[in-house]
Formats: sequence, C-alpha cells, structure tokens
Amino acid sequence: MILGLPRGIGNAVFLPGLFDCPGMLCYKNLFSARCCVMHAIEVDGLTKKFNGFTAVDNIDFTVDAGELFGLLGPNGAGKTTTINILSTLLDATAGHGRIFGFDVARDKHEVRKKIGVVFQEVALDVKLTGKENLEFHGMMYGMAREERREKVKEVLELVELTDKADALVETYSGGMKRRLEIARGLVHKPNVLFLDEPTLGLDAQTRRHIWDYIKKLNKESDVTIILTSHYMEEADYLCERIAIMDNGKFVASGSPEKLKDVLGGDVVSLELEGSAGNLIAYLNDKEWIKTLAEHDGVLSLTLERGERRIPELVTAAQAHDVKVACVHLRKPSLEDVFLHYTGKTIRDREASQSERNRAMMRGRMGKRR
Repeated sequence: MILGLPRGIGNAVFLPGLFDCPGMLCYKNLFSARCCVMHAIEVDGLTKKFNGFTAVDNIDFTVDAGELFGLLGPNGAGKTTTINILSTLLDATAGHGRIFGFDVARDKHEVRKKIGVVFQEVALDVKLTGKENLEFHGMMYGMAREERREKVKEVLELVELTDKADALVETYSGGMKRRLEIARGLVHKPNVLFLDEPTLGLDAQTRRHIWDYIKKLNKESDVTIILTSHYMEEADYLCERIAIMDNGKFVASGSPEKLKDVLGGDVVSLELEGSAGNLIAYLNDKEWIKTLAEHDGVLSLTLERGERRIPELVTAAQAHDVKVACVHLRKPSLEDVFLHYTGKTIRDREASQSERNRAMMRGRMGKRR
C-alpha cells in the first residue's frame, strides 16, 4: 500500500466518489492518472420464471455509461420482465443485475435513486397540471424546493412542454403525455432511464417526434437509456446497440449496422403462387444465395447484386411450375435479421405468444374449477 492512498488491487485504487463519477466506485490507474468508470448496467445469467414458464432465460449483457441500448423483440419476448427486474419491481429467479455496481436485489434503495422509469401504460395524474405532476415526483424523491423547481423547469424545456406546464394533463394529447412521462422520469436526475415501449399506441408522426426527443435527451443529458420496443425501425433509428430477444433469450446482439451486415447484400422477396418446395430445394444449392427463407407464400433471399439475379430467379420459378406474382428488392432490415435467426417475423411471434398466453389462462381457469 502506498502511503496516504487507500488499498487497491495492482494499479487500481479504490477511490469512492472521485471525479464526480456517476457510479458507486471509481478506479484510477496510478501510472496513467486516468479515471475508469464501470458499466452502467451489468447483467449475468438473469432468469425469471412464472409458475414453470420461463419469461427471461439466462441472459447476459452490459451497457456502458451514456449508451442508448435497445431490447428488441415481439410482445412476450421477455423485454418488460427484464426491465422490471432491473428497476427492482420484480425479483429474479436466478442471476444478477447491477446498476453502477449496486445489486438490484440487495441494494434496491440505492438502485432506485439511480434510475428513472417510463412504463408502457400512462401513470400520470390527469387531474393535476404537467408541472404539478413533476413537482410531486420530485417531492417523492426528497428533492429540496429550489432544486426541484429548477429541475422541473429544465425538463419541461427539454421535452418542449413549457407552454403547457399549467394545463391539466387530461387536456394533453397522447404524444404530450408520453413527453411528460419522459420528463417525470428525469426530474430526480437519474443516471439510467428505462423506456418501456415509449411510443406504443402513438401515430407515426408523433412516434417520430418522440424518437427525436429521446435522441436529444441522450446527447444533452448524458443519461444512459435502455429502450424496449417491438418496432424494428425504432430500434434501428435510436439505438447504438441492440439485443434481439425471443422466448426469453437473446438470439442476436450488436449494432444495427453489424446485425444487418450478417445478412449482407440485397434482399429479394418473391411473392409466389403454388408450391415452392422444389424451387427452394433447387435454390438451396446455389452458392450466390446467402440466406433463404419462405414465409406465408413469400420467398426471401439475401444475395449480392440482387437486381441482376432477379431474371434468373423468375426463370427458375417458372421452370419449377411456380408463378411469381410480385418481386421486391431492398437492403436488409432488422426484421430480416429477426427472420434469419428465428425463422419467423416479429408479428408471427407475437401471434404465437398471444396463443400461449391464452392457453396459460385457460389452464389456470381449469385449475380453479
């Protein structure tokens, strides 16, 4: 141990609170004098089961401070359950989650001071004004009056609701309510903000406005954001990294660009009439086809220089007695990535999850009888 300095490991020294580090700990390399901040979020082997049903299945991931990270997948994939565990609303069946070093199971009080949450459902008091909702939230977190008023003014400006601050929330549009929800999640100055399906139920134009607010928030407030969504284009536009969830597991993770690069080339979709079994068997042997999937009468293929291969594909379909009703050519999307890893679209997964939920409810009702 060096005289006058706390005990550390190797060159790493335990220096709590140094440099206004957002986490509980900060480590300084004695030779480089560089501050190294831990991950904002660390998840190891996180698992959650409900009566034998596995909602979250042994997932691992980390999120850096200041990052905008997305959990993408169909309804019922396990996204909201993961958020609820990390925000201390649910206890995990197994595994661990940490927010800036604080364990979400053991250090719930400290975790709650670090986080803000915007839930899927609106949780505002519509009989209060926008400002009153924010003031009340700040009071619940024990903020001093002057600090609270200053922060309320700041977040209202951030989401451009200053002119509606004294209007009752019941007069707000859906988009305004979501913006106020985001502002409320920021009043107590959290280091991490969870946004659970923040644009669910909004029209396309309002959704795009909310996207812009989220990007602005991430850049200007330097807050770490975890966003869940089943809108592929939303995650693609907003997130630096995403993890695609299905049936409680991560099926792929990385930046949107890298995930789409896994497929590479162009996506050619052929709307077919007739049995495509023989055609698919024929095309499976072609080296220039990278991926191939058939879904609801649509054959999707990933290949280089797709526009030049379209005539060959149409000719092959005709040779195998399959009529091509329509041809589409485009670049790969995250929907294609999901289809590649799971064999189904997100919409299909949502439909099958809804059926599983109905079956579970029928089973529970049967037991009660």
